[in-house]
Amino acid sequence: MTIKDAQQIVDRWIRSTGVRYFNELTNMAILTEEVGEVAKIIARKYGEQSFKSDEEKYDLADEFADVLFVLICLANQTGVDLSDAFTKNLEKKSTRDKTRHQNNKKLVQ
Repeated sequence: MTIKDAQQIVDRWIRSTGVRYFNELTNMAILTEEVGEVAKIIARKYGEQSFKSDEEKYDLADEFADVLFVLICLANQTGVDLSDAFTKNLEKKSTRDKTRHQNNKKLVQ
């Protein structure tokens, strides 16, 4: 599936099953909530926090997918072509950061 495909699939799903998009501000709040769920799992699985007994059922992949879904909703609502935006962003990073990371003594082992 391409990013463009994903944007179209989400749009079709919203219009058929979801009735309509939540407004942008609501979706921004939902995105923040979903990122928080990812952070919670990362903190417990890879960080120093431990899972509470009712939290061990969390699925990181599913939480990432929730973040992606809401991000796609926001992109659709605001007219952003994520494929184009991502391509441009990679080009920007490749130009701006061409040698930056290789020259970072904190990263070189």
